[in-house]
Amino acid sequence: MATLIDGKAIAAGIRREIQQEITETSSATRPPGLAVLLVGDDPASRVYVRMKTRACEEVGIHTITDHLPADISQGELLKRIASYNENPDYHGLLIQLPLPAHIDTFTVLEAVDPAKDVDCFHPFNVGRLMIGQPIFLPATPAGIMELLKRSAIDPAGKHVVVLGRSNIVGKPIAMMLAQKKTGANAIVTLVHSAARDISYFTRQADILIAAVGKPELVRGDMVKDGVVVIDVGVNRVDADNEKGYRLVGDVAFQEVEPRASAITPVPGGVGPMTIAMLLKNTVKAWKIALNGK
Repeated sequence: MATLIDGKAIAAGIRREIQQEITETSSATRPPGLAVLLVGDDPASRVYVRMKTRACEEVGIHTITDHLPADISQGELLKRIASYNENPDYHGLLIQLPLPAHIDTFTVLEAVDPAKDVDCFHPFNVGRLMIGQPIFLPATPAGIMELLKRSAIDPAGKHVVVLGRSNIVGKPIAMMLAQKKTGANAIVTLVHSAARDISYFTRQADILIAAVGKPELVRGDMVKDGVVVIDVGVNRVDADNEKGYRLVGDVAFQEVEPRASAITPVPGGVGPMTIAMLLKNTVKAWKIALNGK
């Protein structure tokens, strides 16, 4: 039976560390602040923002959610971003995605001050990540790295197969794991929808990171014995229960778990880590601001 990588417990430990760090640093200054811009009424986005808000309150980060109408113009949204860029009370600025179709996401993300870009979406921060000199680490990939580290799983020299090439997870985690650094130094294969047979690659993985958003895509016969599985997917599928659905990952847990040496559950694996690492980035932005850099 595989070891269950408990992201919920690990994230709780990180939040305690962050809370202590804030307490030890904030006695003579304003606390760290995070502003979240939520455009429209996407149900999933509202849930995510509430979770982020609760986590901020738990550790002592001052937070505000600026809920804007779905029909806001791009120009007005950019003005609102500029106002938070200039506001010293907020050290992190997060644009909750997705944005409405009439707004250009790249333009909006590029408008965020790189020093407040705690999601690490700005081209400046992505470029620094690429060359191995990051200021911030993107939250979900950073959470994956922390799960591996705190589970004593060293990727050095291992073949890591990443399913998915999104700018949020697939590309950055592939780059982070390929860096010649402690906790990384892996041989990385990035697999996406152009692959004729993804199982050809998944069966080679020492560590498999699934981030494609397709329910239970990875089946038991698609992995080798002893694989470490990090399941980033969170998908709703119909179920005969009170909610009418259940959450599953990109990996068929019941089939893959008997073959794995370690595996993350869904929910309770990568998800809690994403929020914990966002808090960590906010505290880092706060400390940079305190030092005048």
